[in-house]
Amino acid sequence: MDATSKQLHAEVNRLQHELQTLKVQYHAENDEFITISEYILKRLEQLNVTSIFGVPGDFNMPFLDFIEDHPTIEWIGNCNELNAAYAADGYARVKEHSIGVVVTTFGVGELSATNGIAGAFSEMVPVLHIVGTPSTTQLKNKPLLHHTLGNGKFDAYTKAAEHVTIAQAILMNKAQAAVEIDRVLTECITHARPVYLAIPMDLTTEKISAKRLKVELSRALPPNDPSVESYVLDEIMELVEEAKQDVVVLVDACAIRHDLREEVDDLLVKTRFPVYAAPMGKTAVSEEHERYGGIYIGSVTDPSIKERVESANLILSIGGLKSDFNTGMYTYRIPARRTIELHSDHTLVRYARFPGIGMKLLLPKLTERLSKYKEDASRIPVPHYKLDVPKESDDKISHAYFWPRVGKFFRKLDVIVTETGTSNFGILDVPMPDKSVFVSQIFYGSIGWATASTLGAALAARDKNLGRTILFTGDGSMQLTVQEISTMTHHKLTPIIFVLNNKGYNIERHLHGLDRKYNDIVDWKWTSLLTTLGDIEGKMSKSYTVHNKSELDKLLDDEEFASAGKIQLVEVIMDKYDTPRALQASAALSAKIAAGQL
Repeated sequence: MDATSKQLHAEVNRLQHELQTLKVQYHAENDEFITISEYILKRLEQLNVTSIFGVPGDFNMPFLDFIEDHPTIEWIGNCNELNAAYAADGYARVKEHSIGVVVTTFGVGELSATNGIAGAFSEMVPVLHIVGTPSTTQLKNKPLLHHTLGNGKFDAYTKAAEHVTIAQAILMNKAQAAVEIDRVLTECITHARPVYLAIPMDLTTEKISAKRLKVELSRALPPNDPSVESYVLDEIMELVEEAKQDVVVLVDACAIRHDLREEVDDLLVKTRFPVYAAPMGKTAVSEEHERYGGIYIGSVTDPSIKERVESANLILSIGGLKSDFNTGMYTYRIPARRTIELHSDHTLVRYARFPGIGMKLLLPKLTERLSKYKEDASRIPVPHYKLDVPKESDDKISHAYFWPRVGKFFRKLDVIVTETGTSNFGILDVPMPDKSVFVSQIFYGSIGWATASTLGAALAARDKNLGRTILFTGDGSMQLTVQEISTMTHHKLTPIIFVLNNKGYNIERHLHGLDRKYNDIVDWKWTSLLTTLGDIEGKMSKSYTVHNKSELDKLLDDEEFASAGKIQLVEVIMDKYDTPRALQASAALSAKIAAGQL
């Protein structure tokens, strides 16, 4: 199925949904009218949204009135729009099958949020960006208005949004409002990408029919072409036979983003194939699963895991995303002739590409055909990966010690958020408990993302009755978005925040400029942050500094600390030049690439 066919199928799905909606509208006895603002919020309620992030501005405040008065959706006011976008991203990652929502004002507010929306686009996270704009009359007449560029180009910000969202709608009349709202939301939930919705001030209270709400938004995917799909299945089965059932499954980010967890679990139960994960696919499969072998990152991989993956006769990759840091700087040693790749909108079998054959519909059929190999696959040994806490001669907290040690601290259902750079690399080798959720931004890599994202992740975790929310970030990264701690405190969230104090930008030091001043930062009194940012009386929080292994061990073993009954911050004193194994290896590869040696 080519791109044109795919667009045609998407249009057919849309028209089928419209037809169903029209039938319901025709047969409805009473025609209730609600405001456009209420219509948007009703749709978000149907998508199980309970928190909306943002910053008030004069053009969005009429819409904010409706949010504040809503019985089940809570307004989460942020310290700035970038943080709000990051928070919406974190919320959507943890609250799967829902979306994140951020509301900003026209121009100055939406541009501030754009970096956060771009990250969500890059990493395929469904986020709705609602922008309150000047009135429809002002948009048409283009007066010299505040928050504009002063050149009459009122569409400049929408054009910017087109590059970081998959669909956009500017509501200009009430007649098409409901259709446009439904269109962008459908794109958001079916493609797992951000969308943009602009609502002029004068339309927020305009009333429209509520009949369309009786038909929920469709998540239907374009069907795979039956004949091509059958051929692909036959080709895969032939390769599995040639491989003598020596197949390894490699799970990655898109298995999470495109809602394939259940299908992957079913595959593993019915085939017993060994399974490994890429960094962005961490916790896509339970890391306590008896057939799970660890994280594969190309040449950065632990040697024992690397050998088992790369020696397999056939790799079945599910939802792969081959970015630099996700592949150990492009050092996968798996040739295409031994690889099958399943993606959301195409399938690769060796060197052949099959557009339009999506994994969501293909994988269940493939699982049924592969299930006959269960007995043979069960005989393939999969040593359970362990990361022991090393015995070191000194009491300094090293990365080699810290990450395995906090791994012992984790519990089932924990939500674990790690910052771009040091924390992302440090956590990769750490096995996580069953049903824990790993949240990171390995691909886009915007420093500061994790702290603000933790706000959204913690709210989603509370909604889903998950466990503790635990953040790992560096001192440099936290200085970018630290204000959102006050929002966490205000909403009585109780994350445990580990701040790695190594006096600057650790990942940058190891990539370039080890002793350069631009990688240094001004030190803060980290243990005063929580009482400065919200907990003025000091009753809702607690802060600690751990200087050595003994102090770290004592704190991690403390039941009151581990219970996460209040927001807590732990400053971890580390050596300026120490770094995790995986980061050191990636930095060395990056240097070779920069020098043209790879």
